[in-house]
Amino acid sequence: MCPPSSPHSKPHLTNLSWPPLMQAEQRLLNWTEKILLHAVAGVLSFSFSSNSVAVAVEAAAGLPSHSATAPDCRKSEEGGDEVREFSLELVPNRRIVEEAWQIVNDSFFDAHLHSWSTEKWLKNQEEILSGSIDTRSQAHDIIRSMLASLADPYTRFLTPSEFSKMARYDITGVGMNLREVPNDDGSAKLKVLGIVLGGPAHSAGVRQGDEVLSVNGEEVTGRSAFEVSSLLQGPKDTFVTIEFRHGNCGPIQSVKIQRQLIARTPVFYRLDQTEDGNNSVGYIRINEFNALARKDLIIALRHLQDSGASYFVLDLRNNLGGLVQAGIEVAKLFLNQGETVIYTFGRDPQLQRSITAETAPLISAPVMVLVNNRTASASEIVATALHDNCRAVLVGEKTFGKFGYLCTGTDPIGI
Repeated sequence: MCPPSSPHSKPHLTNLSWPPLMQAEQRLLNWTEKILLHAVAGVLSFSFSSNSVAVAVEAAAGLPSHSATAPDCRKSEEGGDEVREFSLELVPNRRIVEEAWQIVNDSFFDAHLHSWSTEKWLKNQEEILSGSIDTRSQAHDIIRSMLASLADPYTRFLTPSEFSKMARYDITGVGMNLREVPNDDGSAKLKVLGIVLGGPAHSAGVRQGDEVLSVNGEEVTGRSAFEVSSLLQGPKDTFVTIEFRHGNCGPIQSVKIQRQLIARTPVFYRLDQTEDGNNSVGYIRINEFNALARKDLIIALRHLQDSGASYFVLDLRNNLGGLVQAGIEVAKLFLNQGETVIYTFGRDPQLQRSITAETAPLISAPVMVLVNNRTASASEIVATALHDNCRAVLVGEKTFGKFGYLCTGTDPIGI
């Protein structure tokens, strides 16, 4: 029997929303063999929070390649690696579109229940390729339209220049993620979806829900989140000026932010006492899952345990994720050998896989995990793994819903 959960805790994970982690990783290995013979140009990017799996779709056979919330008057909305360049004159525009179509045809899993089918997708191909594709720009527009029909928020197309920028710099240079929020007139505004606590943007006063208006004096209203993220990126210690507005109708502010590319520790911890003073509680907050998360969590757990902690509270509220593998490794620290961290399934039965813990848990004391509607992606993997293995009680709100669905009776709950 699992420990009893609070009224807001979640039961067992039944499936993962597309693209499943291990399915995407296996597909990437297969595609990499193919892409090594092609030139990098346009790409499809299948995102996992701040990290992504990028797949080149402009193919040229025979060519090598590299492959804390602000007050608001209304409720808010939710020196890098060089990329080699090749002449793409030999790449047929039609081939680019066909390659993008084939990737989706091979791998897309409609976890959002939009009634996608291979039959409909085949008809889509016939319609797309019925006319001529005269320019590279037209090919890119066709791919964007084709992917938009999937109605999947985590599938997008990157142009060669966008992919080059993504490969060149750390995408969290100022410590915030953006999302596009549609206006009534059909245009889009950019809102801060997530922010790294203590990061450059947060320290300068930017908060979740703020609207970004300009970057270095250049208005960004109506531009894509990726395009504006590229404007925010840059070499370490350089500066970028951001104009933003708190919430929907707050004052407009302008701040100069220094970019940082060195990962900060995402782990904060302290030792607390219960009200009766009889027990010590180890409180640990993980702000994001970066490359330091596992190492610094081990330090925190050992220090708190040596200090006499009898119970642990793991706070994942407002943690939007980060490196998925970091989340998996963190979950393993709490689980017994052989217990499942995450499993995936999709259209190809051969790609169904489970990831399990390989060693004994670092601690055996009871654990409580705090979650809310900003707990997403890798954080949801950790919360679900600990709950489903009867290792922790979940307390809080319904989570964001990035990586799968939980079911209570017949009602799905996003997680």
